[in-house]
Amino acid sequence: MRNCAGKRAVSILLVAGTCAAAPVSAPDPAFEARWRDGRAELDGYRLKVNRYGAPRTGRAVLVYVTEPFSARARVKLDRPELDPRDVVDVLKLNVVRDFQTGIYDYNTMVSTFVRTDNLKPLKVSFTSTEWCGNVYAEMRLDPHRITEQVFSYFEGESGVRTIDWPAGGLLEDELLIRLRGLHGEWMRSGERKRVPFLAGAFWRRLAHRRADWTSATIERLAAPERIRVPAGTFATIVYVVRAADGREGRFHVEAADPHRIVRWEWIPPGATGQGRGLGGTDRGELTGSRRLAYWKLHDPGDERYLDSLGIGPAAP
Repeated sequence: MRNCAGKRAVSILLVAGTCAAAPVSAPDPAFEARWRDGRAELDGYRLKVNRYGAPRTGRAVLVYVTEPFSARARVKLDRPELDPRDVVDVLKLNVVRDFQTGIYDYNTMVSTFVRTDNLKPLKVSFTSTEWCGNVYAEMRLDPHRITEQVFSYFEGESGVRTIDWPAGGLLEDELLIRLRGLHGEWMRSGERKRVPFLAGAFWRRLAHRRADWTSATIERLAAPERIRVPAGTFATIVYVVRAADGREGRFHVEAADPHRIVRWEWIPPGATGQGRGLGGTDRGELTGSRRLAYWKLHDPGDERYLDSLGIGPAAP
């Protein structure tokens, strides 16, 4: 695998799909110290997914890593020095979910790319493979608009759409980055706000819904909570997200640095336990965490590192 970690790159400003030079903001020392060490943060989770009216057990991994990114092509750059004007430095989050539904399994991944200086998203991609077929979807995020392209095994789902991006709009796929407060607190204790909200790629796929803006209320609870998960006991900051589609999300974020996601849970519309119909809501509990250059750990025996994430390797 190619090296996934990148050095700090030239900052750019995207304007209606074009590139223009922009002043480079002063580096955040705490952010730089953690995210410029040539490693990724790997967080393992015990996963529960509501699917077809029943809770399904699986595992999830969150992979956070910085890398140089092409503003034009929206892909990782192998040689950013060839055209510094095209380079934007990003933090990438890959959310990998694997779970079983009866005889067959689901393997999904959401990749969210945000600028490291202001955490503004530039791209979200999603892939799902299960026994019926493959789906790949990609959103290119430009100021005021989103271009979505879908390639699907299923009839009537493939195509290209342009969606407006309202002022202050928030993507669900940003939450696992935004709530960590990587450049300082995102919301004050006790604060509540209402925002335009775009449901996440994983939920949309499993619920068979289009990418359309609705709204959500986000609240940071005033009182911290101490919770126990497989990885241990943590003091956490709690965020509650109430989406207009009826879901309610609760996110427990580690109060101490590095503010990892200790637990998340989406409660289905009109339910307080297992989902109804197609489902698509999920819950993750932290099982382990490491900082590793995982792209180098591909040799026989390197599966042992999964133990430190609290998840075992796939069956042989």
